[in-house]
Amino acid sequence: MPYLVVIEFMAVIVGSVYGALLAARKGMDVMGVFAVAFAVSFGGGTLRDLFLDRSPLFWIGNPHYPMIVFGIAVFSGLILPHVGRIRPLLLFPDALGMALFTLTGTAYAMAAGTNPFVAVMLGVITGTFGGVLGDVICNEVPSLFVPGPLNATCSFVGAWVYLGMLHFETPERIALLGGILVIVLFRLAAVKWHWSLPAVREPRRPDDPS
Repeated sequence: MPYLVVIEFMAVIVGSVYGALLAARKGMDVMGVFAVAFAVSFGGGTLRDLFLDRSPLFWIGNPHYPMIVFGIAVFSGLILPHVGRIRPLLLFPDALGMALFTLTGTAYAMAAGTNPFVAVMLGVITGTFGGVLGDVICNEVPSLFVPGPLNATCSFVGAWVYLGMLHFETPERIALLGGILVIVLFRLAAVKWHWSLPAVREPRRPDDPS
């Protein structure tokens, strides 16, 4: 568990940086940046804790987390207006934050006694739902729900790598590192080479003009 505390702490920092970058692309003020960073950092973990009936919620039980997010939002408000292009900066914190949150979500779910498949699903929710909330607040269609480079699939695969390594009695710190590396590298590769799953669409009828 001590490793999970460190990884969760890192996840909150990386998630808030990603949220601040999202908000900066929309030209929000400092409070807007804080709102988006807060949603990205805590959205997925909050949903996980509610499903697992964990109390208090992880960011309420660790009140320094919201303060860190607020500090990053204020600092970003001073720095980001002087950054030329935000979009190229989004990819790495997106991939790393997703990895860190996915592994903590999976580990906490396993510690709560859930089935491994359920634990992986909760890990994926923890790793991706904050980004969904951030996109919604920024008035964008969440990237998770549209055809594009693999997203939740990376979390899904990395979470199974983590559990598989634990199954073969790999030390937890190594298993966590292995899962994180798989998710980050898989996500970066998916974006670089445009790996995606086929879209599911209703078959077009011959008389359909669209």
